[in-house]
Amino acid sequence: MVSLSHCFIVMDKKFLQLNDLDAYRIAFDLSNYVWETVKNWDYFTKDTIGKQFARAVDSISSNIAEGFGRYGKKDKINFYRYSFGSLKESSDWNEKANIRKLLSGAQYSHINGELIKLPKLINQLIQFTNSKLKQ
Repeated sequence: MVSLSHCFIVMDKKFLQLNDLDAYRIAFDLSNYVWETVKNWDYFTKDTIGKQFARAVDSISSNIAEGFGRYGKKDKINFYRYSFGSLKESSDWNEKANIRKLLSGAQYSHINGELIKLPKLINQLIQFTNSKLKQ
């Protein structure tokens, strides 16, 4: 077995790894960006909005990772769909943080831009899983 980057090659066959998924990488990076942003807020803001915002964004990549680690098609897709719920919640917290002037314009735009990319990528992940797995 030869390890190349995040993929394993066995007899000319590439196995998909979690970090190969665009949806996961974008969601993971976004969760770290939100974490770095929220940790600088004052106590009240962190305790009320910050914790929930960070948890919601963290949950997007976490659900993708958990789904990726499952064996059955339905189980995998279920977790990918959970990530959609976390995505919607994250969008809600991003809007609230923006309206309450907790984010700079650049921070809001970056978070929003990444959140906008994810529904299509997660849907592609669901379609790929549906087409490639039997059960």
